[in-house]
Amino acid sequence: MARTHTQLNQAKRRKLARLQAEGRSARQIAAALDRAPSTITRELKRNARADGGYDPGGAQRQARTRRFRGLRLERDADLREQVQAMLAAGHSPQQAAERLAREAGRRVISHESIYRFLRRQT
Repeated sequence: MARTHTQLNQAKRRKLARLQAEGRSARQIAAALDRAPSTITRELKRNARADGGYDPGGAQRQARTRRFRGLRLERDADLREQVQAMLAAGHSPQQAAERLAREAGRRVISHESIYRFLRRQT
């Protein structure tokens, strides 16, 4: 069966907690949720409480905070200042992204991210 990558939702996390409390193995839980066993073991390990239990509500909150961290230019003040200086000097977002990549020897930020940041500023 082909599986697609989807996040566990609140209902699946509650079912996972119930099955774990019943003493089911990770493979049995995975079969019940139609997930890979590695997904279940990763979820249980990542969101384990100090007592070894699993809190589906806490796991859902942690997953939500891991997913979206805001725009990179909002989080990284140094990068934001570099990009704003390049834009003020007349560079396009594409040129700024390419220049930063050339200077760093790797891709630093995409021009799409710069455009997204600029749209949110207006």
